[in-house]
Amino acid sequence: MNTTRHRSTLLAVAGTALALALTACQSDDGTKSAPAATSSTTSSATTGAADGGKSAGTSGATGSTGSAGSTGSKGSAGSAKTGSSGSTGSGGSTGERASASDPVCTARDVTVTAATQGGAPYTHLVLTAKNTSGHSCRLTGFPHIQFLESHKQDAPAVARSKPATPVVLTAGAPAYALVKLSDGGVDEDTEPVSAFSVTLEDDPTVIAVTAPGGDGIAVDPAKVLTGYWTPELRNGADDF
Repeated sequence: MNTTRHRSTLLAVAGTALALALTACQSDDGTKSAPAATSSTTSSATTGAADGGKSAGTSGATGSTGSAGSTGSKGSAGSAKTGSSGSTGSGGSTGERASASDPVCTARDVTVTAATQGGAPYTHLVLTAKNTSGHSCRLTGFPHIQFLESHKQDAPAVARSKPATPVVLTAGAPAYALVKLSDGGVDEDTEPVSAFSVTLEDDPTVIAVTAPGGDGIAVDPAKVLTGYWTPELRNGADDF
């Protein structure tokens, strides 16, 4: 009887010990599982943060690209500015102002032609000097004209036709001078002229100019006058 109770007690103790052991084991498993779960959550969060960081980096790169686009816009503005400067340079080339850097026009720089002005009795000529040199030059003074071999004096210049500044001829540009041949009277002492000579200021080279018309022009040496070279013929100053 005592033996049976003793065994029962031992079995009860053993059962209690086994239960405690199992509890301890379950407690250990629970403790181990919790960190594992925590570790998994942390890893997931870390991964999300990493992905988020990459996304943020991508957004940042996109933002940088946007900035680059802005820089491109500034580049366009620079191009516009350059175009404006180009425009400013173009405006400067249209001015007819003398410059110390422009050489004086010589006979090799210009081609001189003559045409009658008005109708009969054709008392005036218009001389045209066109710059054929390919560069700008200054056409100063007035044309020195001699119509007749028998009359070696230059046609006098009309002072009021003198421009305020010397004429600058850009490549291909013309200048003009009005020339009086006679008064057109029937009793004038005129002579026929089919060609005459012109020299430019500061250049002794003689330019031979063909008179307009098949029959030439009638010149009265006592009445001839010439105007200064001007960019265009002006009423009043060139009316003589």
